[in-house]
Amino acid sequence: MAVRFPFARTLCLALLLGATGLAPAFVAPALAQQIEPPPPPGKQKKLPEAPSKLPKVDRSKNLDFLFGALKAAPDEASAKHVEARIWAIWLQTPSDTAALLMSRAKTAVDAQKIEIAIKLLDSVIKLRPDYIEAWNRRATLYYMQNDYGRSLADIREVLIREPRHFGALAGLGMIMQEVGDEKRALEAYRKALAVNPHLEKIPDQVKALTEKVEGRDI
Repeated sequence: MAVRFPFARTLCLALLLGATGLAPAFVAPALAQQIEPPPPPGKQKKLPEAPSKLPKVDRSKNLDFLFGALKAAPDEASAKHVEARIWAIWLQTPSDTAALLMSRAKTAVDAQKIEIAIKLLDSVIKLRPDYIEAWNRRATLYYMQNDYGRSLADIREVLIREPRHFGALAGLGMIMQEVGDEKRALEAYRKALAVNPHLEKIPDQVKALTEKVEGRDI
């Protein structure tokens, strides 16, 4: 059985999309669009995130070089190697305090204490608002709670600081798709693939949405 957004939450989401340039189609009758209920326990949805094992990298490593290598990667294995190095740079914490708070947030998530994890990430963001991965992690947690308005707000902060963040772009596409805005889901997925052509599952989403949004080639 489908569920609906509470009106206030949906209105807030519509206003946010307008502020980020994602809106005009997501208004009026679309406000009442039905979405799927939360997934059952054990199948909790997640936005794209870093692999569990990351290499050690030099903080000064040039991200521009790595993004160029990611686009030019000849195969998936090479792409995954470069992608892991990019994630490793993004995840490097700017201070020992931030590192401790991020570690405690992960522990809280592992224990299914999502609200505690969010509060810890709040502290990281207040301490170091320039640290994009705190915004990205909090966006993931809000998404897991089906709080799309706050998740989108955090994704926006990530993309302001790093427009090439393919994880945030893919996450944006997932949210747009879930709320029924397939056109903007397609736009976000295409941007993600333009940065990282080797993202898993996203090409299939682009193919399916292209047929739905733009129609089949004649």
